[in-house]
Amino acid sequence: MNVLLIQLEGVDLYTTLLKSETSRGVLRFYQPDRLEYGIRIKTASLGSALALISELRWYIQRYVDEVLFEPGYGAFCSSGLARQIYERDAKPAFPWKYRCLYRIAGDHMTDTIWMDEGATREAYADRTEPDDTVLEVWCTESEYPAG
Repeated sequence: MNVLLIQLEGVDLYTTLLKSETSRGVLRFYQPDRLEYGIRIKTASLGSALALISELRWYIQRYVDEVLFEPGYGAFCSSGLARQIYERDAKPAFPWKYRCLYRIAGDHMTDTIWMDEGATREAYADRTEPDDTVLEVWCTESEYPAG
């Protein structure tokens, strides 16, 4: 299970977290990977990932644009969907109806592209640039904009 923290524009999240004694203490059992646009933290389970995010809540509110979970389904999921999976209110499966693409340019997220049901990532290639990082994110029905 990976947790991905996408930093706000102008923030170096990795350095910010390592400068703080409190966040260093929270992360002492983890080895966050520095990404151009944030950090990735490997955890043992979804439960431990959600607990870690809870402990980092203060930093997330101030320095993070988005928190994503990568449970191993081939896509990331939103915090809301991660909570539903943990509480057994949702069981993600292909094809997932409520999806979007996060477009990350350089060191921050620049756009959310809501995907139509059944569409592939390639259908939205004209809305991204070649150097962008594009993440497919599964979300809850309530997070998905009404169409």
